[in-house]
Amino acid sequence: MTERLVNLDIDLLRAFVSVVETGSFTRAAALLGRTQPAISLQIRRLEDQLRSPLLDRGGKGVGLTTEGAALLPQARRLLRLNDEIISTLGEGDLEGEVRFGAPEDMATMHLPGILGAFARSHPRIKLSVTCDYTANLLDQMSRGMLDLALIKREPVGPDLGVWVWSEALVWVALDGSVTETTPLPLIVAPAPDIYRKRALGALQAAGIAFWPAFTSPSLAGQMAALRAGLGVGVLPAAMAPRDLVVLGPPLPSLSDSEIALVSARGSGGPTGLLAQEVLRALERGPTSS
Repeated sequence: MTERLVNLDIDLLRAFVSVVETGSFTRAAALLGRTQPAISLQIRRLEDQLRSPLLDRGGKGVGLTTEGAALLPQARRLLRLNDEIISTLGEGDLEGEVRFGAPEDMATMHLPGILGAFARSHPRIKLSVTCDYTANLLDQMSRGMLDLALIKREPVGPDLGVWVWSEALVWVALDGSVTETTPLPLIVAPAPDIYRKRALGALQAAGIAFWPAFTSPSLAGQMAALRAGLGVGVLPAAMAPRDLVVLGPPLPSLSDSEIALVSARGSGGPTGLLAQEVLRALERGPTSS
C-alpha cells in the first residue's frame, strides 16, 4: 500500500517559492543562506513528495509546470500563515540586530511602511538603517558594517544580490524648453551615484553638451532644484512628480536600472527575517509598498 503524504515540509515550500520569486537557484540559495546544490535537492524532494514536476528545467531561466503554477499561490499562502504564526508566537521574543542599508530615494519612498511594520512586529530586534549610495553600501557590507542592503545595479553587470524589480529612468524638468539650452544644465548627485552615471553616459554618447548646474547628495535638494527650474535631472519613472515634466527627444533614452537585495553570506535569524519581509512586500515592484 502506498504511503499517503500527510504533512508538507515548510522548508521545501520556502525553497520552491524562493526559486520562483528570484528566478534562479543561485539567488534563492543566497537568500536562504544555503548552497545551490542544497536548494536543488530540496526542490527534488518536494517534487518527489508531491509526485509532480514543479519546475520546467528545459528552457532558459526558471519556468513553472502546470502543477507548479497551481502550487505557487497555495505555497505562498501557507508560508505567509506560517510566518505570521512565528512572528506572533515564536519570533516575538527574537532578539538581535539588523543593520540595513538603502539609497535615500528607496528608503524614503518605498521602505518606511515595511520597516515600520517589521519594527512593530519584532520589538526586541534592533533595526538600524543607513542611507547612502550603492557603491558605499556595498563597501560597508564588505567590511562587515551592514547585514542587508537594497541596492541599485546595472542589468548587464554581475549577478549581485536577489533581483527585486526593474526601474525605468526618465529625464525630468520644470519646463520642457530647457532642452533648448546649450550646454544643458544638469541636476545630479555626486559620484558614484548610478543615475549620474546614466545621465552623463547617455548625454556624452548622444553628443549633447552639458554642465553640472546643481549637484547635491540629497534627493530633497535635487527635487528643490528641479522645481526651481535650474535644470534637467534623472528620476525613476514611478517617482516622477506631477508638477515636473517628463522629457523625451532630443534627450537620449535611458536604459533601466535594477533594484536588488544583498545579504551578508549565510545570514539568517533577524536579517533573514527582514530580507523575506522586504522581498515579499516588494515582489510586485515599488508600487506594492
